Amino acid sequence: MEDVCEGKDFSFPSQEEQILSWWDEISAFQTQLDRTENCKEYVFYDGPPFATGLPHYGHILAGTIKDVVTRYQSMTGHHVTRRFGWDCHGLPVEHEIDQKLGIKSKRDVIENGIANYNEECRGIVQRYVAEWEKTVVRMGRWIDFKNDYKTMDLKYMESVWWGFAQLYEKKLVYKGFKVTPYSIGCKTPLSNFEANLNYKEVSDPEIMVAFPVVDDADGASFVAWTTTPWTLPSNLALCVNAGFMYVKVRNKFNGKVFVVAESRLSELPIEKAAKKSAVDGGKVKNVDMYEVLDKFSGASLVGKKYVPLFDYFKDHSGFAFKVVADSYVTDGSGTGIVHCAPAFGEDDYRVCLDNGVISKEKGKELVVAVDDDGCFTDRIVEFRGMKVKKAKEADKDIDKDIIQAVKEKGRLVKSGSFTHSYPYCYRSDSPLIYRAVPSWFVAVEKIKQQLLENTEKTEWVPKFVKEKRFHNWLENARDWAVSRSRFWGTPLPVWTDEAGDEVVVVDSIEKLEKLSGEKVADLHRHKIDHITIPSKRGGGVLKRVEDVFDCWFESGSMPYAHMHYPFENVELFENNFPGDFVAEGLDQTRGWFYTLMVLSTALFGKPAFKNLICNGLVLAEDGKKMSKRLKNYPPPSKVINEYGADALRLYLINSPVVRAEPLRFKKEGVYGVVKDVFLPWYNAYRFLVQNAKRLEVEGLAPFTPLDQSVLQNSSNVLDQWINSATQSLVHFVRGEMGGYRLYTVVPRLVEFLNDLTNTYVRFNRKRLKGRTGEEDCRVALSTLYYVLLTACKAMAPFTPFFTEVLYKNLRKASGGLEESVHFCSFPEVEGRRDERIEESVKRMRTIIDLARNIRERHNKPLKTPLKEMAIVHPDPDFLDDIASKLREYVLEELNVKSLVPCNDTLKYTTLRAEPDFGVLGKRLGRSMGEVTKAVKAMSTDDILAFEEAGEITINTHVLKLGDVKISREFKPPGNAKAEEVDAKGDGDVLVVLDLRSDESLYEAGVAREIVNRVQKLRKKAALEPTEMVEVFFRSLDEDETTCREILDSQDAYIRGAIGSSLLPHSLLPSHAVVLAEESYHGISSLSFAITLVRPALVLNSDGVAALFDGNAKLVQGLLAYLLMRDHHSLKAEFQHGKGKTNVGCIEDLPPVTVVLGEHVFLTVGDYISSKGCL
Repeated sequence: MEDVCEGKDFSFPSQEEQILSWWDEISAFQTQLDRTENCKEYVFYDGPPFATGLPHYGHILAGTIKDVVTRYQSMTGHHVTRRFGWDCHGLPVEHEIDQKLGIKSKRDVIENGIANYNEECRGIVQRYVAEWEKTVVRMGRWIDFKNDYKTMDLKYMESVWWGFAQLYEKKLVYKGFKVTPYSIGCKTPLSNFEANLNYKEVSDPEIMVAFPVVDDADGASFVAWTTTPWTLPSNLALCVNAGFMYVKVRNKFNGKVFVVAESRLSELPIEKAAKKSAVDGGKVKNVDMYEVLDKFSGASLVGKKYVPLFDYFKDHSGFAFKVVADSYVTDGSGTGIVHCAPAFGEDDYRVCLDNGVISKEKGKELVVAVDDDGCFTDRIVEFRGMKVKKAKEADKDIDKDIIQAVKEKGRLVKSGSFTHSYPYCYRSDSPLIYRAVPSWFVAVEKIKQQLLENTEKTEWVPKFVKEKRFHNWLENARDWAVSRSRFWGTPLPVWTDEAGDEVVVVDSIEKLEKLSGEKVADLHRHKIDHITIPSKRGGGVLKRVEDVFDCWFESGSMPYAHMHYPFENVELFENNFPGDFVAEGLDQTRGWFYTLMVLSTALFGKPAFKNLICNGLVLAEDGKKMSKRLKNYPPPSKVINEYGADALRLYLINSPVVRAEPLRFKKEGVYGVVKDVFLPWYNAYRFLVQNAKRLEVEGLAPFTPLDQSVLQNSSNVLDQWINSATQSLVHFVRGEMGGYRLYTVVPRLVEFLNDLTNTYVRFNRKRLKGRTGEEDCRVALSTLYYVLLTACKAMAPFTPFFTEVLYKNLRKASGGLEESVHFCSFPEVEGRRDERIEESVKRMRTIIDLARNIRERHNKPLKTPLKEMAIVHPDPDFLDDIASKLREYVLEELNVKSLVPCNDTLKYTTLRAEPDFGVLGKRLGRSMGEVTKAVKAMSTDDILAFEEAGEITINTHVLKLGDVKISREFKPPGNAKAEEVDAKGDGDVLVVLDLRSDESLYEAGVAREIVNRVQKLRKKAALEPTEMVEVFFRSLDEDETTCREILDSQDAYIRGAIGSSLLPHSLLPSHAVVLAEESYHGISSLSFAITLVRPALVLNSDGVAALFDGNAKLVQGLLAYLLMRDHHSLKAEFQHGKGKTNVGCIEDLPPVTVVLGEHVFLTVGDYISSKGCL
């Protein structure tokens, strides 16, 4: 393995760029596909985005989820074809061209030429493809852009035609009028799910209008309520509820007679005259103001005629302007009478059709008096050409003009305004209206039950999206209007005669060419609108209907259309449908997920997919929608360039957004992933590499990981634990990834990395540094090596760059490993799992955290040694582990001298019971006092018996566990005071810490202080952890006895902590290179100085003199030569020569053999050791 830099010098973005280049060099993605070509196919459907805008965090999130799953499936032995797709047709493209060309109406498009318009659309469709590819690739996602699919491709469009033709044959397609959401801004109808994408709080008028009853003896008027005054010119009926009671009332002040629902009488206005007549501050109510003349059922009103408000539809008088009844009329608002304009309301249309107000008969056809541009037609004489809704601020508010007209006719009963949520076009941001349009429909309602059944066959993550949101949507599914009166889209393959009686639905290019005799190379409108088909009935020619498909129909066709099924890939499609996996955002519940399910059910009787992951929305930090205009979020490229794609990936998929909840994006959160996950992970890896390289520096055999079968038999408890934890991790990840639960997998992976760095590496530093012997060091290094290798493979789908960086270096230590981590198989569960030791180590970490908390509470830093701690827990196995295998780790980490296990939970606690007054108060009433007294008097034995039995009877009252609050309070042992002994628990284990001072611990405390100063000085000198230095100590006190005694008694601890003994400053060689030096005063009442130096040679002058028979000149020449040599090289020579080196290269000096330990010592420490003392 190669040396690696410090974490602070490791640039994650830069390393990722290098990995991207390397992937290109070895064609990594294609290589992975080639290597898995003969494996089982795993089918992934990638929902097509529009390329008319730049990718945002929502796209990055969905792309990351898709990449994680498909990488995992590739590593578990599947062949995963991944083709990027583009949604090329529809409103997003047309809207941009309308703005570019200043298009105001359909007429503008036709006058300019559909061909010109469509080619303009084609020209911008792939405007941002390069930016998309750059972002997607930079995020580490492996997907094929060269072999992408586009919904505007000829083959794709042909498959869409085939799908529609199949639906037509199955009688699931029909033509009809339907009142649908309509965008004035985009001049097109929208689907119901599109209409739900953009709601706003707005203020709208609400008015009551009088409709005089024909031939009523009292001159009564029906009073109808509406919030859409612009629909009043198209009124054709009034609707009541047959089950409601209605009243005819006379206003006592002005004599006007009205008919309203009895329950809504209070909504009629109070006249000003009535208000003035209120006496003594009394308040006049409607019931006081109106005299009831008659009462009757809603059913009795059906068929009554009324005088229309306007005469624009006087030609309908014979069958319109009458009262009808339907249950959609409620008494929750309004007057209980609804005005019906069948061209502008779903219920209005249905009710009028059912009651013969409109029909297909000549003269009774529905008249839509608002054109495609949202303006009144010539039929509405007074308001013709005016927009019915303000699309922009400059537009006139037609509602005000109509209300004024109603008022002038004397028909305005009451007016006001109210605030409510109103749908806006998600593209043009203009208000929607409901408008009847002729359309081609897919009869979704016919297959509703099958849709629900197929949905049950699919697995959704999270489940509630399927069980609640999607299920409810399907339950209320309406027939789907799939045609759009637009230009840039896949044309409907429908040719009809002028009357619409003869219909031909074309299912292929071949069929169109055969029927028309024309060659077809493009299916867009401007290429085929001129094509006619001879009538089989001899009635001239059939022409194509003008409409194009809703782009959702095209994207919903993706599973078969992107493969050009059934014209190609028949076996591939049919053997692998439904697909295995899809993933998109929550907004696609009523979009792509829905259209996929509808078309797959209608065409194939199956769901389109087996598994689905639905993510939530990524919002700005302030909780608002991300907005380019507001600039309330950092650009993705900036975050990636600063922290790296892996950090952004992990931040996104380790957040609530993967559970379909919203995420408030915070740049600091991405940095937190780098700081809390990647840097500790990198430092663990770096620690391995440094200590593996140290073996070579020390002249030992290069590091080669030991066989894993050997490591499985390690006697070290932490080796056993990390090996078991690794197998448990693999077992867990495989199970959860099989269930597509990324939201459980990522936290577990992050937790494992935390355990690895903060427990295994931290507690094993001595072993990994070789201070417990070479053999033990190699076992620990090998264990860490394999754990890191496994972690790389397990994390590869989630963090593809960083794992590749680590893996490329790790593989150099072992033979036979794959070239890339992404070519590896996902880890299998191998070796033993020991749940007991995993649980014990988990509790050990809890114990350490609890003890640290006690120390902090009492201002007892870890440097201060404590005498004793007790661990209280009822599990004897755990107590055995903590008192034996794990004991030394706990004591060293917490700086405590002894550990006492205890399974008697009452030794350190007292039990106290008191009734839950909130639960028992009402139930016991007057008996509460005596029960309270008895409960508080319960002894420890009484409480324990109650807990075991689950109930207790007090004064004939049976109390359950939920009726009584039982608290456990810490009880200091013996005569100890509360400030001398403290405890903390987590509901499972209790830690008791003796905080009393003990003189016998003084020396240990000083030693820990000295070690702490040495470590800080090393850091100050910017030394690597593996960099060897010698540490010299000098007492600055007049009496050095105390320091000397402490160093002697604590030598073993100091040597274990810093790797060597402290050396007397008096032995510091004059030629030594000083790296750092610092003095300390008042440390546990002591003052001292510490000096760090490079290892320096110590020469045995007498031994060297013997080599030259005392010739001083020759002795000085050899000494000078040895001191000028590089220390590392000289050490290597002695190791190679087994403690000897021949010196024969010095002029005028006879060749001699210098013996290590006789003539020279490599360090002062070696010299002192040879003397047997410090």
